[in-house]
Amino acid sequence: MTAKAIGHLYLIPVPIDQNAKESVLLESHRKIVEGLDYFVVENEKTARFHLGALNLHKPINQLHFEVIDQNKTQEDIARYLTPLLEGLDIGLLSESGCPAVADPGSKMVALAHQKNIRVIPMTGPSSIILALMASGLNGQQFKFHGYLPSEKEDRIKKIIAIENESCKYHETQIFIETPYRNQHILNDLISKLQDKTKLCIALDISSENEFILTKNIADWKKEMTPDLKNKPCVFLLQG
Repeated sequence: MTAKAIGHLYLIPVPIDQNAKESVLLESHRKIVEGLDYFVVENEKTARFHLGALNLHKPINQLHFEVIDQNKTQEDIARYLTPLLEGLDIGLLSESGCPAVADPGSKMVALAHQKNIRVIPMTGPSSIILALMASGLNGQQFKFHGYLPSEKEDRIKKIIAIENESCKYHETQIFIETPYRNQHILNDLISKLQDKTKLCIALDISSENEFILTKNIADWKKEMTPDLKNKPCVFLLQG
């Protein structure tokens, strides 16, 4: 008897705007998702909402969901791979945008590679890449830092360090923040960065309230900045 083939891990993007009811998938990808029964997701409620928008030919309550977050252990993630090793395909979904980019799903992707499981990314939106595209900053050399330190003193040291790095290597520096801390980090950026440094604020990307604007710090100081509180935001700077 021949061994059963190993399944595929599909990386399924969802809209960045969590209120969006339309799908971002290509039709060929939608058909693949329609055939899946197993999903590993960052947020089950969000995943159900976006899968429902695909008008799948099966009830959502018949699908099997596992949740992956920063608290899951390697043992948990290894267990999630079981259907793949039994020949079944699995879909991986982030809470918004592309899975495994600034997302705990990367742990599952890494383990899938160790198990020689084929990982197939689907085309979709990434707030980080969309912000870079629209910023007008250097798209040839850039670095993503994820979240900056939450403590103010450490955060300011990091801001100064990445500005120096940007000046030295002519790199665009990209980072994100927890929405409730957005305004604090913006205040630190405007007060601590050099006047000539360019700063892009990319807010509510892909929503009706999308705001993307790049100015040097001297100009940001002259104008009222947008209200960033409790809104998804990407920051980009270039010294």
